[in-house]
Amino acid sequence: MQHFPYRIDRRWSPLFAVLGVKDSHGVELTDDGMFRAKYGRWSVETPIDNIDHTLVTGPHRWYTAVGLRLSFSDDGLTFGTNHESGLCVAFVEPIRRVIGLKDHSALWVSVADPGALAAAIDR
Repeated sequence: MQHFPYRIDRRWSPLFAVLGVKDSHGVELTDDGMFRAKYGRWSVETPIDNIDHTLVTGPHRWYTAVGLRLSFSDDGLTFGTNHESGLCVAFVEPIRRVIGLKDHSALWVSVADPGALAAAIDR
């Protein structure tokens, strides 16, 4: 198993405390081929084979990247702990809805090393 922790911007610690986000949370790629992301009380899981592509992005405006949120432009989900950089993970088949009304076609995660996570997924 590989674990990719979030890069947590401590300025937002009160928000993360309310959401239940811990230093131990992040993304895991399991030995049995699963992608798992944990963010406070919320989590997603899908086979790595369900990942279509990834894209390292950032920096972003803090109010579009920090927190648990939906994208304004599509059904994407954000597990954000900083606004500097992260990885957008696009899925072949949408993952089960976490918030909002629709399943999610993408997930943005602000892991500490988005390039390493992208490389691990692409293996």
